[in-house]
Amino acid sequence: MKLFLRFLGFLFAAGTIVFVVGVAGTSGLLWHFSKDLPDYSQLQDYEPPVMTRVHAGDGSLLAEYARERRLYLPIQAVPKLVINGFLAAEDKNFYEHGGLDFTGIARAGISYLQNFGSNRRPQGASTITQQVAKNFLLTNEVSLARKVKEALLALKIERTYSKDKILELYLNEIYLGLGAYGIAAASLVYFDKSVNELTIPEVAYLAALPKGPNNYHPFRQRERAIERRNWVIDRMGEAGFIKTADAEKAKKTPLGVTTRPTGTRIFAAEYFAEEVRRELYERYGEKKLYDGGLSVRTTLDTKMQVLARKTLIDGLVKFDEAQGWRGPVTKLEPVGDWGVKVAEVKALADVAPWRLAVVLEVSDQSARIGLQPGRDPGGYVSKEREIGILPLESVKWAKTGGKAPTKVSQVVTPGDVIYVEPAKSDGQFRLHQIPEVSGAMVVEDPWTGRVLAMVGGFSYDQSQFNRATQALRQPGSSFKPFVYAAALDNGYTPSTLVLDAPLEIDQGAGQGTWAPQNYEGKFYGPSTLRFGIEHSRNVMTVRLAQDIGMPMIADYAKRFGIYDDLPPYLSFALGAGETTLLRMVTAYAMLDNGGRRVKPTLVDRIQDRYGHTVYKHDERECLGCDVQKWSNQPEPSLVDRRQQVMDPMTAYQITSMMEGVVVRGTAGGVGFQRDVGKPVAGKTGTTNDEKDAWFIGYTPDIVVGVYLGYDKPRHLGRGATGGHLAAPIVKDFMKVALADKPAVPFRVPPGIKLVRVDPKTGVRAGPETQRAILEAFKPGTAPPDNYSVVGYGGENGTDGGGGNTGRPWGMGVSPDADRAVRSGTGGLY
Repeated sequence: MKLFLRFLGFLFAAGTIVFVVGVAGTSGLLWHFSKDLPDYSQLQDYEPPVMTRVHAGDGSLLAEYARERRLYLPIQAVPKLVINGFLAAEDKNFYEHGGLDFTGIARAGISYLQNFGSNRRPQGASTITQQVAKNFLLTNEVSLARKVKEALLALKIERTYSKDKILELYLNEIYLGLGAYGIAAASLVYFDKSVNELTIPEVAYLAALPKGPNNYHPFRQRERAIERRNWVIDRMGEAGFIKTADAEKAKKTPLGVTTRPTGTRIFAAEYFAEEVRRELYERYGEKKLYDGGLSVRTTLDTKMQVLARKTLIDGLVKFDEAQGWRGPVTKLEPVGDWGVKVAEVKALADVAPWRLAVVLEVSDQSARIGLQPGRDPGGYVSKEREIGILPLESVKWAKTGGKAPTKVSQVVTPGDVIYVEPAKSDGQFRLHQIPEVSGAMVVEDPWTGRVLAMVGGFSYDQSQFNRATQALRQPGSSFKPFVYAAALDNGYTPSTLVLDAPLEIDQGAGQGTWAPQNYEGKFYGPSTLRFGIEHSRNVMTVRLAQDIGMPMIADYAKRFGIYDDLPPYLSFALGAGETTLLRMVTAYAMLDNGGRRVKPTLVDRIQDRYGHTVYKHDERECLGCDVQKWSNQPEPSLVDRRQQVMDPMTAYQITSMMEGVVVRGTAGGVGFQRDVGKPVAGKTGTTNDEKDAWFIGYTPDIVVGVYLGYDKPRHLGRGATGGHLAAPIVKDFMKVALADKPAVPFRVPPGIKLVRVDPKTGVRAGPETQRAILEAFKPGTAPPDNYSVVGYGGENGTDGGGGNTGRPWGMGVSPDADRAVRSGTGGLY
């Protein structure tokens, strides 16, 4: 008996020792792992990378930029159905345990022992709290040490944070595949819906993804994805989160994944969106752009953007097709499954409704074509094959050797891969080719500088170079209004006469002489400033620049933001310097708004992730806008402190003169009056050797600028002027964009006098004057009673005076000399 008692005592002592040693060992291990635990208090100030979202002026989504596509949702904004789905799939006892689920741990331990040595990944037993600890503070390393640290952190996190806070962190951090982090982004990426719109099967599928998004890919692993989704639905039913009938119904539904496209969301706005992205990058840096969760409201008018792209593309295509057919995109053998072959040809993604097609058969009157098949979301070529017809009528533009084709077989052959566009008749298509010529278009609000639309080229997919903001081109004669504006600000009137006659200028020792020429090679003798700008007279402009001086013109060019430092050479008065289309359009906006400085902007407002406004373009101060209630106080008023860069009366005078450009000048044959039916002012521009064609036109409330030219400048062709190429594009845009707008005249500033004058001579009109016009004069000026010509009487390219001074025309000049000057055969003046 004593021996037995001693044995029991020994067992007790040994057990006690083992227990103490175990406790000590466990405590030591816990201390060992605890001392290296990450600081979990950082979760309190957690700011995950959140994608920046860019919106158009009407609120529609324009683009998203992110390294991790995430939208942060507070737990209060997460629907109960979504919460229940993830709890059922990941941790049904989440609201009951203290951070560790011991039942799950035991189950995982048994599974681990059973699979020991099999190289199979151990079964997880992590609670949502443990997953938060791992995702935020640890790594994905598969080891006992990591699991111990994970458990310790989970216990500490549970003691520090509420269950709702932990769940909020989890639902916003988890990776759910296809680049989506968190449930808000995943809901958009997989189903193009907000979380509030998700159905039971959609919630169940998203809840199935944390275990391994690639294992349940909606297209590559569809069967496994449906199986896992249905498993989650069953768990939701067992937990009482949904009714059994709803669960059975949900399991019968197809997966229904509709992936959200990446990149620019608004068709035709790729150049605009990229320009905004560049601005955000320059303003805030890469991290803030891709991780900062900025909310950007842009100036984009979606309807105008689509219209701008259409009218510019139509203009580019029209010009390019007039140059003839250059051949197919590529060739292939149209035998066997031609669909797979043509699907491998890279097509431009932003030229819809154009499509690639392969020519299958050709006859004299038509060609049979096979359209490039699409691809499913998994990237596999569709098995459907679409056939179309290319009739002779649709290829008649495709001249070869200057001759229009009489047979389709003269243009295409079997195996040709071509671009086509659906025609009005079903099943028929029209032949196209990617234009070699390019160009740009900008639409701007003259009162605020807000860029309403921007097109930087034919296709962003083809070239990301934005010709509206990055291409430095010579504006040609479209710069002349600023030369004339400088003159009007310094004593000239629209009726001042300037000599339009041959001129030679000595350029200095060894430099020879420069003889500027008019485009038509003709001269018209003494002509008004109005005539000079309406008909874009080069020699008149040079004489004017000589008289007022190039330093003054350089100052005006800088004031209007066209050039930063214009060289003082007379050729630059004709637009020989290089600038961008956006700069030119903004300069015209200042002419339009009465001479008030505006800064072009694509962004109205930027907010940070918390909704605080960090940038606002409109800098005007609103007095009285912050009152809480009406107490018979004066109505709110806007204080505009923007700089006045030009006398409003001068701005109106130059605008009135440019109205003449579109009525009877270089853009007079375009049809603005007939087709637009609104007051329009503008100026054409054609550079040396006809390398660029410009037109910038404006109404009281909108400015539209266009240029066409090859990226590597070369001759566009004889007659390829701004009035023939660019102005019709602006007209087509305005015709549609302003169709529902009232016809509002340009605002006449106080002090301007409108006087009837003879448009040819500039003198005051009499009762017998036919076709008199109303000319704008500033206080203290009036139309002349006789001729006084700038540019007559000097030698070697020097003029005889400025303003209304100089040698009077007709005094001491013979009729023969008069005729010689007007015909362009007289001497130098």
